[in-house]
Amino acid sequence: MQVPPAPDSAGLVFGDRLELAQRYVTHLATSGIERGLVGPREVPRLWERHVLNCAVVEEFIATGSLVADVGSGAGLPGLCLAIARPDLTVVLIEPLERRVRWLEEVVEDLGLSESVFVLRSRGEQAVDEVDADVVTARAVSSLDKLIRLTIPLLHGQGELLALKGRSAQEEVDKAAKAIRSMGGRSAEVLQAGSTVLEEVTTVVRVVVG
Repeated sequence: MQVPPAPDSAGLVFGDRLELAQRYVTHLATSGIERGLVGPREVPRLWERHVLNCAVVEEFIATGSLVADVGSGAGLPGLCLAIARPDLTVVLIEPLERRVRWLEEVVEDLGLSESVFVLRSRGEQAVDEVDADVVTARAVSSLDKLIRLTIPLLHGQGELLALKGRSAQEEVDKAAKAIRSMGGRSAEVLQAGSTVLEEVTTVVRVVVG
């Protein structure tokens, strides 16, 4: 499988860690496909649709944050954020063993073992092990269900950053009652990557505490 070259925008997002991002994309395009974490049709758009789409969310994360990525799968967005932001500590929370093994292998190969940790668990079961500043999630569940899985990981203080599609505001409206019941004091739809991406990333930010 041919690995797609990095677009110019990747250099703007990853800076001096671009080579690390390229190695990650190589993992996605090879073993990631072989082991069913990524579909073969996604290879030509790994950078734009997946890696960069996720990495630009870092603009909403404060320096030195502990980030819990729920339903991490192939490391999207957790590993992308860890590569883009070496100041972050990232916990990749993933329940499926085959995905956990792959994540552990990639984290070790990229030399990120001191700042990225893989936890085999469902989000709602990791509350006693993780106290996050920020929780991220991509393609996990509808927002009203997602907040119940993620907000407890903040232990009363922090932010949920959920990567969403065009119906983001509709999801926020539908989840308003659930957000309040879980301690959320605000919810808004934001756009990430407007200065570097042709198609921006839509993010729902729920602030707790």
